[in-house]
Amino acid sequence: MEKVRIAVDAMGGDNAPFAPVAGAASALRSLEGIELILLGNETQIHEELKKCGAEGNPAIKVINCTEMIEMSEPPVAAIQKKKDSSIVRGMMMVRHGEADAFVSAGSTGAILVGGQVLVGRIKGVERPPLGALMPNEKGMTLLVDCGANVDARPSWLVQYAQMGSIYMENALGIKSPRVAILNIGAEEEKGNALVKETYPLLKECADINFIGSVEARDIASGACDVIVTDAFSGNLILKMYEGTATTLLRIIKNAFKSNVPAMIGAMLSKKALKTALKDFDATKYGGAPLLGLKGLVVKAHGNSKDVEFKRALEQCHLFYRENINGKISERISEGRKKNEQR
Repeated sequence: MEKVRIAVDAMGGDNAPFAPVAGAASALRSLEGIELILLGNETQIHEELKKCGAEGNPAIKVINCTEMIEMSEPPVAAIQKKKDSSIVRGMMMVRHGEADAFVSAGSTGAILVGGQVLVGRIKGVERPPLGALMPNEKGMTLLVDCGANVDARPSWLVQYAQMGSIYMENALGIKSPRVAILNIGAEEEKGNALVKETYPLLKECADINFIGSVEARDIASGACDVIVTDAFSGNLILKMYEGTATTLLRIIKNAFKSNVPAMIGAMLSKKALKTALKDFDATKYGGAPLLGLKGLVVKAHGNSKDVEFKRALEQCHLFYRENINGKISERISEGRKKNEQR
């Protein structure tokens, strides 16, 4: 079996280098057929590998990088100047076929710019979006775009729907994923100019299962499988979702500690609560893939812990094995040919 080669930015994120290195070591124990390339300060990386018992593992390669892109740096300038940074080196490995995927919790701006400029877009893809998986009452919903393109065009959102459908069908096994556009009401005539112009295009798109509009309040109930929107609205939804989940968890914990009967109730319901919280875990898939690139790039959350890096690597493994990029390329190519024939 051909091995999946995944490059990991060992210096990106709040918990680097511990989290990405420990997550990589953990992924090797749970996945077969992967090779990991850790990019960054080789001294620090080797120290972390020793701590987690992975030093000397033949499936791990360490590449020293002398530069690092900071969160505060202008993305375009950073990509152009810091050629020996872990982000640029990782992207270039994907571009040249030396790695099948790249994972980083570093600068979002640099990753977005690097993805388009260094890795490059699949022919016909207008703008690669970030797709974030959010838990709902029934499973998972893909929010796309959640951070790449703040201003969008209707044709971009149609491609988001197509790429999102392919991802959900192949990565999560959802047949004919239900696609909806984020809106302020269910009625077709509602929405801003972007939504009103995009809605009929999605209705006419024969290769997706478009079900209409979805309101923000219905996302958590699992009203759809794929939500398409511009990155401004998508990022607001994502951050609100994350913040609400954290706050609710804190409120529940404080309530259980408030008095003796509540503490007894907490002990009795502990197992059921753990199961429920596990099912509603927003970190279950570890990161957001930048869809529509020639190679796979996954943006992990800035405060990702080792378990989230492990899940991001598992996601890369699945993404590659299911040939999701190839299927996206084929779908976009078919759409382009149909448009040319009209």
